[in-house]
Amino acid sequence: MDTFNDIVLKIDDFVWGPWLLIPLLAGTGLLLTIRLRGIQFTKLWPALRLGLIQRKDSGAEGDISHYQALTTALAATVGVGNIAGVATAIGVGGPGALFWMWVTGLLGMASKYAEAFLGSRFRQRDAKGEQFGGPQVYLERAIKGPLGKVLALSFAVFGALAAFGIGNMTQVNTVASQMKDTFGVAPLVTGLVVVGFVGLVLLGGIKRIGQVTAGFVPVMILFYIAGGTIVLVMNASQLPAAFGLVFSDAFTGTAASGGFIGSTVALAIQKGMARGIFSNESGMGSSAIVAAAAKTSHPVRQGLVSMTQTFIDTIIVVSFTGLVIIASGAWQQADQYAGAALTGLGFSQGALGQAGIYIVAISVVFFALSTVLGWSYYGERCAVRLFGIKAQFPYRLVFTLVCVVGAMWELDLVWNIADVLNGLMALPNLIGLIILSGLIARETKAYLDQDPKLRAVADQISAPPQ
Repeated sequence: MDTFNDIVLKIDDFVWGPWLLIPLLAGTGLLLTIRLRGIQFTKLWPALRLGLIQRKDSGAEGDISHYQALTTALAATVGVGNIAGVATAIGVGGPGALFWMWVTGLLGMASKYAEAFLGSRFRQRDAKGEQFGGPQVYLERAIKGPLGKVLALSFAVFGALAAFGIGNMTQVNTVASQMKDTFGVAPLVTGLVVVGFVGLVLLGGIKRIGQVTAGFVPVMILFYIAGGTIVLVMNASQLPAAFGLVFSDAFTGTAASGGFIGSTVALAIQKGMARGIFSNESGMGSSAIVAAAAKTSHPVRQGLVSMTQTFIDTIIVVSFTGLVIIASGAWQQADQYAGAALTGLGFSQGALGQAGIYIVAISVVFFALSTVLGWSYYGERCAVRLFGIKAQFPYRLVFTLVCVVGAMWELDLVWNIADVLNGLMALPNLIGLIILSGLIARETKAYLDQDPKLRAVADQISAPPQ
């Protein structure tokens, strides 16, 4: 088993290394940023207003509102990566890693827009009459011939499998470990509670998931940010120096300090970009699956709403975690603490004390459970693409029961396999985004020329040609 794990680790290092996914993800984001004329900067406020304030397109076709699609996608991406992943990147790559997370977030917003646009643009209805879309659909419908079919099927296979790892067992295992270490709850008890919660939600399908995440996700994010704000206020005098470290160390590397052993610029870039991508999933194609279910009068509108998910995940939530770790000085203890423990150390500094550790522990539980809900839908839709609508209920049932397994097992190998599958999901989607970048740019420009502020009502909007 150790030999097999070593092989998986080598594959993981290659897939997520500096020669494959990282440059491909960053390059695709840069290409789309250029072709879409910096849409993530020029249309961010109208997109936030549409998704968070207006929340829906009245009279538009779909299964859930803009807002519910956004919170479901946030549920899947705002996970333990926002707490443990950020800490790992800074603990290895130094404060400069946070800068490169920001870079992936800003470039990734263009990728997120593009895949959500395509998810909505090429969606279909399944045998139950529900909206059905995502890379497993649009890669085949938009790219004609064998290439499109191979890309779509590859995404579906990797997506259906990856959901059990990164979207289920690893998340539940993190919850079980956190509950045991912080509150003394037995892993089996945690697993059974999670099974009950997830099962009740999944029985209702995407509409129930959308309803739950619409109330659940804003509360969990605000709870975490409130705790982070207290820590940053207590360390306000250190914030200028913290920002200075982020920008300077991104280009010079980080010298050894305290328990930190030092890092190079290359390591800061690699760890920052890899963990940033892992956190916001931009370019992976996953959130396009739920974007396809949204009630929207035009694909551009849903693409812009989905784009804000990366902004909230990386530019807001990741930034709070990173700045708490850096401003509190916790990053210098990376030799003694790792992952969520390092974030907990940062939150426990100053007035919060032990309460800071509890805030991180509760946030880990919230973030992980929300990720399970979001990924259950992603995996289910991939399974339906492979085996038809008959696969829907069995997939939900197995996915729910596997939560108990995740709570009980040691999952180092599963983490590594899931990481590889996540990367392999992204490859066909990124190839598709590059091929379809011209279509995305043309139809985006055509829509925004007639509705630049996203204020048109449904009957004023012409749907793109099918």
